[in-house]
Amino acid sequence: MKILIKNGRLLDPKNGVDEVLDIAIASGRIVGVGDVGAFEAKRVIDAKGLAVVPGLVDLSVRLREPGFEHRATLESEMHAALAGGVTSLVIPPDTDPVLDEPGLVEMLKHKAKQLNQANLYPLGAMTLGLKGEAITEMAELTEAGCVAFSQATLPLIDYGVLSKTMLYAKTYDYTLWLHPLDAALSRGGVAASGEFASRVGLTGIPSQAETIALHALFELQRSTGVRLHLCRLSSAAGLDLVRQAKAEGLPVTCDVSVNHVHLIDQDIGFFDSNYRLDPPLRSQRDRDAIRQGLLDGTIDAICSDHTPVDDDGKLLPFSEAEQGATGVELLFSLVYKWAMETKTPVLEALGKITAQPASILLNGAPALPPCGQLGVGAPADLALVDLDAYWTVQRDTIYSQSSHTPFSGYELPAKVKMTLVGGRVVWESTC
Repeated sequence: MKILIKNGRLLDPKNGVDEVLDIAIASGRIVGVGDVGAFEAKRVIDAKGLAVVPGLVDLSVRLREPGFEHRATLESEMHAALAGGVTSLVIPPDTDPVLDEPGLVEMLKHKAKQLNQANLYPLGAMTLGLKGEAITEMAELTEAGCVAFSQATLPLIDYGVLSKTMLYAKTYDYTLWLHPLDAALSRGGVAASGEFASRVGLTGIPSQAETIALHALFELQRSTGVRLHLCRLSSAAGLDLVRQAKAEGLPVTCDVSVNHVHLIDQDIGFFDSNYRLDPPLRSQRDRDAIRQGLLDGTIDAICSDHTPVDDDGKLLPFSEAEQGATGVELLFSLVYKWAMETKTPVLEALGKITAQPASILLNGAPALPPCGQLGVGAPADLALVDLDAYWTVQRDTIYSQSSHTPFSGYELPAKVKMTLVGGRVVWESTC
């Protein structure tokens, strides 16, 4: 369908655009921006008073299929993503069964294609069963549709296997997405080590669990030359190491979860299990370092780390509760809230959830169509957002099958009004 979006404020970090422009869409792609001439549209959308932004690219969204359909389904979580303006989803491999065989990847992509909603990009398991012992058939997984390889959130155990994996990945120009965590130092921990955890009696995970793993990763990277993406950094000390590695010229990128942009360990309060996250929330100093890292370019992207957990997994004592929180449909609002609080230019903030994560994604899979931008020729994946609207996070305002989030009750800025994928209107607000 030919669509013309008129009078919207176009925000496109990739192309440095922030002005009121029209967008013409045909055959699923953007065919004109600005003066679209005599373009004849079958549908005209008046976006006056709204921002038109690229579809968000979220680097960590667990859809809970296959294996955990009692917590969420592919359909429910993709619907939640579209309600938040997220059109491209990177899926970690820790499903059940693990995404370590081509047939499982093909099945997941086939089901997502049948739903015909958001774009889904699976990460393949780096080792069979994510056990850290035997390397998967990465070439076959790539042919099946995997964009990179990961151990999900599992700590690094055998550095010998990791070194061999890095050499293999370097040979075929694959990217490894790794969660820097030392197994011994993190074992049994449920909160960040520090004054708060000691005071309330929670077993801590020290920041050294992150920094020791980073030291090992960078040493191995220097000898192999492999491209690394570091997932969910959480500490000031860890960010300092990444900053040094980038200055050295190592091929490394990193992301943080939006939870860690806003929250600290003391927000746990009286053992609220909605704040049981992985990695754990750390001190205000760490949170401030994350915000600084976003501004100085050390951190490349912000993700939702969307991990739906049902009541059976969350309504437990803090130490027994399952890690994770829903977040994909909150991503835009929480990033915009951070931009408002820190007076970060909107294009710079928006780039952390569009152009920059798209660059990370495409760096490992250059054959993918361009995403995270609104340039002529790009797929028409975009969202219309009311930046002046406010909404309250409540069970009945969340589309995810899980409503467990540390931001429950928060009033957030910016509300997505419409989402398009491939030039199709796939979600539209009724209020």
